[in-house]
Amino acid sequence: MQVTATEFKLNFGRYLELVRTEDIWVTKNGKIIAKLINPNVSAVDAISGVLAGKVPANLDRHALREERISRYAIDDSGLSA
Repeated sequence: MQVTATEFKLNFGRYLELVRTEDIWVTKNGKIIAKLINPNVSAVDAISGVLAGKVPANLDRHALREERISRYAIDDSGLSA
């Protein structure tokens, strides 16, 4: 949920209750300035829905590491790839 800073200040208690079920982004002048998250939810669980369909299912942390290493590998001339 996205709310303005003014709305957030005026209804602070309401948003403390809502943060139990959803993240809350606070905006000021149209820009996000804060994000409230439920501290009892794992960060991995929180972003898993965001990444669904954007990251190949067969990609694991080892494959990601190998991809990063190969991207910045140095060839025999001493220059990065």
